[in-house]
Amino acid sequence: MLLRFSVENYRSIKDKAVLDFEAATYKSLNHDERLLKTDYGEYLPVISINGKNGGGKSNVLRAMWVAVQFIVNAHRTQTEVAEIPVTPFLLDDISRNNPTKFEFDYICEGYRYQYGFAATKKTITEEHLSIWQAGRVRTIFLREYQNYTFQANKDRGLLAMIQKAVRCNQLFLAVSNTLNYQPCISAMKWFRSKVFFSRNYADIDEGILSHYEDREMLKYVRDMILRADIGIADMSFGEEVTKDYFDSKYRDLSQFIRQLKELLYIDNKKDGSDYYDQIRILLLHTGMGDNNTNKSFPLSLADESDGTVMLMTHAMLLGKALNEGGLCVIDDIETRLHPHLIEYIVKRFQNQEKRTGAQLLFTTNSIDILERELIGKDQYYFVDKNSRTGITELYSLCDFLEYEDEKIGRAYLIGKYGAVPYIQSM
Repeated sequence: MLLRFSVENYRSIKDKAVLDFEAATYKSLNHDERLLKTDYGEYLPVISINGKNGGGKSNVLRAMWVAVQFIVNAHRTQTEVAEIPVTPFLLDDISRNNPTKFEFDYICEGYRYQYGFAATKKTITEEHLSIWQAGRVRTIFLREYQNYTFQANKDRGLLAMIQKAVRCNQLFLAVSNTLNYQPCISAMKWFRSKVFFSRNYADIDEGILSHYEDREMLKYVRDMILRADIGIADMSFGEEVTKDYFDSKYRDLSQFIRQLKELLYIDNKKDGSDYYDQIRILLLHTGMGDNNTNKSFPLSLADESDGTVMLMTHAMLLGKALNEGGLCVIDDIETRLHPHLIEYIVKRFQNQEKRTGAQLLFTTNSIDILERELIGKDQYYFVDKNSRTGITELYSLCDFLEYEDEKIGRAYLIGKYGAVPYIQSM
């Protein structure tokens, strides 16, 4: 469960921006069963980031994505000459030379962790990891450039070995996982298995391929698609489709998966993608047969609309988060999705059937969620960019509780919260 994320000096975000999932304590806010209750407080299941085009909403999510990908992969991707994938604020002479900073405060398997690092393109300038145990905070390690401080004296030999193995452009957390340092392995689990980003259509390839044996997950995808009322009567996955579509040599699913993976690496993916669409998913649409009665007709994913594909892309990650716990991150959630589908997704997280600690974070340009007030006031964040300096600011609706009696959508449209475009007349 994510408790707090902060980023500083990344793209349009110059000053420290904090996304806080902790529920607000104002008496006027309606705190009901939507909250995720932990030993460390009550936290929000959903946060919506709202604002104008070009304001920097996507940069908040991009910062989180870049940080998570680097944390998980830094031990593999960072050769001696590889640049660290950070982009500082470039619109002043000081920030462009300063490090970019990221920090995560989260709960994984009952323990609370705080992990962060700062980096330029050439070097890690700072890194730290702490854990809450028995009501106390214990620092696992502190790093400034290549100087380290450790509190676990019993592991001194192993830590010294890891320290020597970590290059200036690598993360200690990432390298220590490969060298089997247990405190860092436990802290890494959340980044590797509990954060899900829905960025593009490519997600669906890896999503279904990695979950073809997870019938519960595929059941969730089927359930969401059927509830969506987009003309699909039923769906089939994996072996069901393979047996209907291909020769006996593909009946061995393990052999089939290996060949499919090879096809998906083809530079020009037309053949691979087509093959994938026809093999993996079969969608049944209701039509009319010869005798003027209803009949089911099979279509591949390639025959479906962009909206259907987008919904299935989201459904994979949403289902994993809701079933297993985790954070699902979606940029521009309204893209190709009807408002009723968005409401359905939001409500699944607001009113969770399983109390897994699932969370949803999304950006939107639409005011529909604001106008219908699908979530609580402390679940709305806004992003605005200063037109003179180019600096993005992230702030909560809770900063504007003087307007608490007004309709949120109306107050936003007339500019009381900022984050609206100023459009000059012709």
